[in-house]
Amino acid sequence: MDFNVKKLASDAGVFFTRAVQYTEEKLGQAEKTELDAHLENLIARADCTKNWTEKIFRQTEVLLQPNPSARIEEFFYEKLDRKIPSRTTNAELLGQYMQDAAKEFGPGTPYGSTLITVGDFQKRLGGAEREFLHTSAINFLAPLRNFLEGDWKTISKERRLLENRRLDLDVCKARLKKAKSAEAKAAAAPDFQETRPRNYVLSASASALWSEEVDKAEHELRVAQTEFDRQAEVTRLLLEGISSTHVNHLRCLHEFVEAQAAYYIQCHKHMQDLQKELSSANGDTFPNAFAVNASTSGVSTGPSPLSTATLPGASSPSRPPNPSNALESSTLKIEEVKPPATGTRKAKVLYDYDAADTSELSLLSDELITVYTVPGMDPDWLIGERGNQKGKVPVTYLELLS
Repeated sequence: MDFNVKKLASDAGVFFTRAVQYTEEKLGQAEKTELDAHLENLIARADCTKNWTEKIFRQTEVLLQPNPSARIEEFFYEKLDRKIPSRTTNAELLGQYMQDAAKEFGPGTPYGSTLITVGDFQKRLGGAEREFLHTSAINFLAPLRNFLEGDWKTISKERRLLENRRLDLDVCKARLKKAKSAEAKAAAAPDFQETRPRNYVLSASASALWSEEVDKAEHELRVAQTEFDRQAEVTRLLLEGISSTHVNHLRCLHEFVEAQAAYYIQCHKHMQDLQKELSSANGDTFPNAFAVNASTSGVSTGPSPLSTATLPGASSPSRPPNPSNALESSTLKIEEVKPPATGTRKAKVLYDYDAADTSELSLLSDELITVYTVPGMDPDWLIGERGNQKGKVPVTYLELLS
């Protein structure tokens, strides 16, 4: 108990002297030992890395889980070292609601059967989202969290120790400066003009005492300098490891982008499959519904921003098969087709297209044409007009604008 009390008193004394030194430095009343420029640059780089990593980590959490309550729940599960329970995604929940509604409306009705189909694809989208969230949490969020909660805490601890060693060093410097000043004053020649006689014996004794104090202060300064240099080296080595952290985070960022790209490709494929299935199932009731009503449904028949126009290694779509219904080239007279009073739209050509016969219209990339459909026409084709020219054009080569 006696040892603990002494240690506590010693620690309190050290803390007090550091606080005094720190306050005097802030007030400009004490000198401060500056770190070398290289170490200062490493510290600034580390602080920048920490701040931006924290912001990226928090915003990625918001991206992957927009619900704040769910994020708080996951945070507590992580702190309790328990497995986070599986949570149904919004798309999966929507798909289940659609399929439940189809049972009530009647799965044999057009609306009910469509609800079942769309609900199934919504569940597929939810499954793709779940896989993306899981992959991103492991390959991207976990490394960032490990840096913030592991490496950065170690760096912060060593930086605090370095600051304490610097304060101790500056305290020793100030103490040595005061001791030398007092020693010089005690060793000064006596002033015989003083009104009161001095005790020169005591003055000589004080000079010897101050000389001992100077020796003691110099020894403490050497010890403090050694400890400061050692701690500065430890801190420097840790801060130089930030470069390795950047390399690791770069690899994790690539994995995150790959997971995100795979997720969007899956979503695009599911929606294309759904569009084709609905088009074939409802073609008789709603001919070319997706081409005519894309502006109201939010679905474009042409390649979307996530389609072959932007995906790596993309090329123009394959030529769609010629229609084999009543409007095939042998019976369709293009010159007799008249545009409807309403329903014409502008379209941007995405790829060059060479007409296979006189019933088709050749296309040039980036040009604008007018398109419309006629009752009973194959949903993969539209009638396109460019000036006085008219002919069938494939939907997959177009981006409908209005």
